[in-house]
Amino acid sequence: ARLVEQAVRDRGAELDRHGLRTKTMIRPARLLGDPTLIGRLVANLCDNAMHYNVPDGVVEVSTRRAADQALLVVTNTGPVVPPEEVDRLFEPFQRMRRVADDTHHGLGLSIVRAIAVSHGAALTATARSGGGLTVEISFPAIS
Repeated sequence: ARLVEQAVRDRGAELDRHGLRTKTMIRPARLLGDPTLIGRLVANLCDNAMHYNVPDGVVEVSTRRAADQALLVVTNTGPVVPPEEVDRLFEPFQRMRRVADDTHHGLGLSIVRAIAVSHGAALTATARSGGGLTVEISFPAIS
């Protein structure tokens, strides 16, 4: 929860600049892991949700504990993602659309997956019917 709050706070100006709204529901969800790597995972998910969004879009971020899992869910209202393309986005250097002059390389979600796997977490990504993605990461929780 603390890492998510910091990531959202750090991106406040950029969210405003892009005209994006945030919705957060952050509840404590302790897990055992490397704080620097988990922070990078959260930052990459938030960055991805911002950069691949629509004007006046929404970025939703939530954390909670469910049974023996610490859950992180990040959703955006970006362009439509064909469901068959979702898994490909987690491969290095893959993006939905290439733009020659942007600074994105298609590594953010592959890094997210690598960090999740290294922490024994399950990652599920689904295309939203109206556009955008929902990414849920389920980490083993601690008391």
